[in-house]
Amino acid sequence: MPKISVDQICQRLAEIAPLRLAESWDNVGLLVGDRNLGVSRVMTCLTITPAVVQEAVDEDVDLLVAHHPLPFKPLSRLTSDTIAGSMLLRLVEARVAVYSAHTAFDSAASGINQLWADRLGVAETQALIPFEAAAENIADLGSGRFGDFGQAVALDELALAAAKVVDATHVRRVGAANQPVRRVAFACGSGGSFLAAAKRKGCDALVTGEATFHTCLEAESLQVGLVLLGHYWSERFAMEWLAQQLSASLAELTIWPSRLESDPIQIVAG
Repeated sequence: MPKISVDQICQRLAEIAPLRLAESWDNVGLLVGDRNLGVSRVMTCLTITPAVVQEAVDEDVDLLVAHHPLPFKPLSRLTSDTIAGSMLLRLVEARVAVYSAHTAFDSAASGINQLWADRLGVAETQALIPFEAAAENIADLGSGRFGDFGQAVALDELALAAAKVVDATHVRRVGAANQPVRRVAFACGSGGSFLAAAKRKGCDALVTGEATFHTCLEAESLQVGLVLLGHYWSERFAMEWLAQQLSASLAELTIWPSRLESDPIQIVAG
């Protein structure tokens, strides 16, 4: 039986996360590789690191689906003088293709922010920052998500629930432990920049990965609670979900989320 091509899997990924939803500054789609090559082994990951590259090479991966793009910015040269260059050279040498949907996956109808809403039981969500694309019938899509709980929950309760659904090892908050949250916003990754939009939409809290110190101070002043899970925990679970979705529709392929990827930030016990 002929192998499924890289391009065919790219098309399936684009159905899950249409690339037109990506931010203008992003670098998405097939970033490395030959579209015509056959694929039998696919691995997903949040970020391409030396450990992930080693796993891909050792496991004879044909296509690496990473959330964070590599390369992200245009390269003037490709050498082993940099970590990024060294990783790209190894992947090219091993004929491992690389695909990233990044912000398109963040904003998709079944993307990361919507997955957050679904897992925490928030119904009838809307985009925090809607796209101006009504003609394409995606006016309800955009960056971030927000919606209402059936009844208000305490900020601490929300923080603990968010950590539990993704098995996060820790979670931080900005705001009082018992601050009531009825309307909640979601912005995975470095989502502090969505604070103002969350406030405009009347949200009581924003669930995200990380935010700057000054954004935390601003949130405190605006009385919008922040739930900070860490960048890794706010997005990695979605790459595990993506591997499951691809496996369900491409049963003839071997597909798994990276087993070696981990959060680089470790908690030091007192």
